[in-house]
Amino acid sequence: MNYEHTMTAVFLSRPNRFLAHALLDGKEVVCHVKNTGRLKELLNPGVPVVIQHHPDAKAAGRKTEYSLIAVASPVLGGSQWVNIDSQAPNQAAYEWLSAGDGLPFCPRPTDIRREVSHGGSRFDLAFSCQGQPWFMEVKGVTLNVNGQARFPDAPTERGIRHLHGLSDAVKEGFGAAVLFVLQMQDCASFSPNPDHPEFGEALRYAKDHSVHIWAWDCEVSEASMKIRQPVPVIL
Repeated sequence: MNYEHTMTAVFLSRPNRFLAHALLDGKEVVCHVKNTGRLKELLNPGVPVVIQHHPDAKAAGRKTEYSLIAVASPVLGGSQWVNIDSQAPNQAAYEWLSAGDGLPFCPRPTDIRREVSHGGSRFDLAFSCQGQPWFMEVKGVTLNVNGQARFPDAPTERGIRHLHGLSDAVKEGFGAAVLFVLQMQDCASFSPNPDHPEFGEALRYAKDHSVHIWAWDCEVSEASMKIRQPVPVIL
């Protein structure tokens, strides 16, 4: 996926979950944070960030002219961008699935749809593979602990419900998968965050009930994010 009107700035502060202050060309600007996660390991004062300008902000009724898109990762020595846009993983996954080069058992998925309801769940993606209908849930990952990607960075009852919904779908004859989109690259592996054991338990339960667990990293630049290659999953 691609962004328009991006520029680099310096992160200053985050007064609440939704807003951040950044220094752009010597001027302090207010940015919308497109991620309600904690991001404590990323958003440190003085770190370089990528922000997106919205020229039509006033006409569109936006409260801010800028959005915070990416952060230079302190874990990776500031040499790589970590995309923190919580909407980006779904779009990147849709593009990846539509390109047909990510699923070795299904080179040409068809009938790809977004935001599909089934039972008591609403899944990010649905598609058909050789005549079998599938559901896929997409989770964006920004937490990097010593080179290991982890999810979640905060408790997520909604995420646990999604995993149980995928397990139920498998019992009904559907294919099911959860795709962890690492919004960065060069992580050695992916694991559920042990700080939130309930999610890890639900993820292992899903795997034991034939839900596919995938993790792929991304190539991230100042103006784009594209799913790149698979990363080992350690449960």
